[in-house]
Amino acid sequence: MSDKNITIIGGGLAGSEAAWQAANLGCSVTLIEMKPKKYSPAHKSAGLAELVCSNSFRSNDPTSAVGLLKEEMRRFDSLIIKAADHCQVPAGKALAVDRDKFSKFITDKLTDHPLITLANEEIQSLPLTNDNQHPTILATGPLTTKELADSLAQITGKEHLSFYDAIAPIVYEESLNRDIIFQASRYDDGPGDYLNCPMNKEEYLQFIEAIKKAKKVPLKSFEETKYFEGCLPVEVMLERGDDTLRFGPMKPVGLPDPRTGEDTYAIVQLRKENIEGTTYNMVGFQTKLTYAGQEEVFRLIPGMEEVEFVRLGSIHRNTFICAPEVLSPTLQLKERTDLFLAGQLTGVEGYVESTAMGILAGQNAARSILGQPLLVPPPDTAHGSLVQHLTGADKKRFQPSNINFGLFPPIEKKMPKKFRGQHRAEKASISLEQWFKAEGISQ
Repeated sequence: MSDKNITIIGGGLAGSEAAWQAANLGCSVTLIEMKPKKYSPAHKSAGLAELVCSNSFRSNDPTSAVGLLKEEMRRFDSLIIKAADHCQVPAGKALAVDRDKFSKFITDKLTDHPLITLANEEIQSLPLTNDNQHPTILATGPLTTKELADSLAQITGKEHLSFYDAIAPIVYEESLNRDIIFQASRYDDGPGDYLNCPMNKEEYLQFIEAIKKAKKVPLKSFEETKYFEGCLPVEVMLERGDDTLRFGPMKPVGLPDPRTGEDTYAIVQLRKENIEGTTYNMVGFQTKLTYAGQEEVFRLIPGMEEVEFVRLGSIHRNTFICAPEVLSPTLQLKERTDLFLAGQLTGVEGYVESTAMGILAGQNAARSILGQPLLVPPPDTAHGSLVQHLTGADKKRFQPSNINFGLFPPIEKKMPKKFRGQHRAEKASISLEQWFKAEGISQ
């Protein structure tokens, strides 16, 4: 074992990735995960890198912001993206995975690594003294326990912030009525990767009225509602107007009903959850309806009258820091250079973004004890734009964010919108290549 020791708390996407990166640089890693001794409200399986929300890593198009981020991560030899590519299920242009095989792939890789030791225990407090010879990476994610969050707040001197994130139901394919539901991807001529439940106007109006009347899970008295805009519960979206869902997750455009050849009034889409296609996710249907409410309301969807649920939707708390106040661009706490943060705790949102911060935290924790310069990616790369958002945003208005081209530096010349993604991707690729060479990063 190496005498260069790093402790990583949290075996989710970011913690697993950080362990892989640090160990591959020659450092010994102790990866601490509280499962299976203790589970958060959203976790169910004992494996590492469990996906508790969608099984999709979003677009794989390298000219999209999230697709570009994935391409950069592949050049870092990301374990998470390697696993996603290996365990992929059909999802159109998106990268979606069989979540059980995905978790097993990562668990096997990390437990087989000679420099990684997995410890199953709950950590309730962070080290109280600075120890730069043995850095710690905190990667406990959006469901960080109160005890550990309080310990982090004590060190930073700042109150942690929180918002609430909802997850969508998963259903059994065999319980769906395929005489009504048709298979297609938006605008595609082929069979497509999604199942589509068409609604006429009368069915849609009945459906949204049922959502409005259904019982919701109440928040506790001490909880403040702060939903992430990119993952709103359907009932919250509906509060903005009756047509909100028709222009959001239930948009019917580009999906003509094969029975009529015409677009329907609204569509509910279902996406494969596993390679076998035995389970499907209700796309965009995050919800805080009660379980009974979900079963009653979602069975009003045409083709889902007798649907059986693998998992019903639920709501859970996300915890994150005010990164511009407490985090440096190297993902170290400003007050404690031996403590690194990774994943959604930093203030990024999404699987891919959380993993990307795991890459940088793992690399920098290892470099800090190897005597190497710490990494801060160029701002015109996807990784760099996320770091810039975390550490350069307005402290008073800081909110978590997915990767998007709005975080990148402005394009220096005007060009049609359809060419901007390709332009940014090409520029980021060149910038990343030059940066890799300058920093001596192996690809």
